[in-house]
Amino acid sequence: MPASLDAAFWITSGAILLLLVLSAFFSGSETALTAASRGKLRALADKGSGGATQALKVTEDSERLIGSILLGNNVVNILATSLATALLTRVMANGGVGIATLVMTLLVLIFAEVLPKTYAITNAESTAARVAPPIAVIVLLFSPIVSLIRAIVRAVLRLFGVRPDPGANILAVREEIAGALQLGHSEGVVEKEDRDRILGALDLADRTVEEIMRHRSGIETIDADRPVTEILATVLESRHTRLPLWRGEQENIVGVLHAKDLLRALHRRLDEGQIAPDELTAFDIMDVAMEPYFIPEYTTLDDQMRQFLKRHTHFALVVDEYGALQGLITLEDILEEIVGEIADEFDEPEEAPASVSADGSYEVDGAMTIRDLNRTYDWSLPDDEANTLAGLVIHEAQIIPAEGQVFSFHGFRFEVVAKEENRLTRLRVTPLDSPYE
Repeated sequence: MPASLDAAFWITSGAILLLLVLSAFFSGSETALTAASRGKLRALADKGSGGATQALKVTEDSERLIGSILLGNNVVNILATSLATALLTRVMANGGVGIATLVMTLLVLIFAEVLPKTYAITNAESTAARVAPPIAVIVLLFSPIVSLIRAIVRAVLRLFGVRPDPGANILAVREEIAGALQLGHSEGVVEKEDRDRILGALDLADRTVEEIMRHRSGIETIDADRPVTEILATVLESRHTRLPLWRGEQENIVGVLHAKDLLRALHRRLDEGQIAPDELTAFDIMDVAMEPYFIPEYTTLDDQMRQFLKRHTHFALVVDEYGALQGLITLEDILEEIVGEIADEFDEPEEAPASVSADGSYEVDGAMTIRDLNRTYDWSLPDDEANTLAGLVIHEAQIIPAEGQVFSFHGFRFEVVAKEENRLTRLRVTPLDSPYE
């Protein structure tokens, strides 16, 4: 047997083959564990899959996971290439280096990178569940080395003014879900209404009651000192079941009257089908009024919804940092941010907040929120500085515009159509890329 084909040759060849298998394992594991959906893994874990449970634990510290896999992959690739170079140099003398480079590049690219990664991306969750247990052992073994490497990398980054947050998530869950919904909608897989409902629920923690409350100028209130007959008439004419009571001035809210509480109290005083006049005169509306529930204007919608459910109430008055009344909010207002407008048989038909004209422009109520506009027409107007369309125009113009004034910003043309005192009640909005422009 030639010296070049002795036992050492075959042992070395077997070692190279084994190292290529290990390289394929590391490459496929990296792809599977990073591409697998944590939601699907959680579903598999709930069904009793130990591998899925291990995969969820391993991926919690993604930086350590990737570091361990890259360390193992680089070690086996470099070792395989070194062995192949030594082997082919022994067989082919000086030409062995070039041949070893070419052969190992092809073998690593095809069998240790493309093939395992393609399989792993196609079967991400099942592959992740299978490879998680051995990967967990490797992460544990390589942990000291990876920690040292992480420290070196962070020290080098600090030299360039980069300070990575060790507690930061590599993948932000909310952005990941929002991105998937937007992609699904653009591809026709997810309906617009479904996308808006899910995004609306995700946004509750980032939005405050100030953004959706009914402003104090639009609140229907009752003077608590009025005769009970007038209060009863007002309650019956109103389409609301809960009405704030005030004394002295309208911002001095002393209670909240529920229509059913008033009717129950009057029904108890009925005697032979009528209430004596002196009973009506002596009736104190505050005896049936509920204590007002005040909340700060910067309370998040998510927190406020939880408070509504906890307190078994649907109605709150919003105040600013000085305690001055700003508006009111109900549980229905928050739910409408998720499911859209909720109307019942007592709601009066209202003028549409926005309508499309034949020339491609949109006539919009100035009080319509920017977020609702963006959701309705898939626009991207900024809502950082203002909640309503009128507020955005005033902020950008830095003045209170007059009727007929026109402004252009953020890719749109804004014309003030109607104005009441200092309020912009109707605006005409035209996209600047409209074919009619």
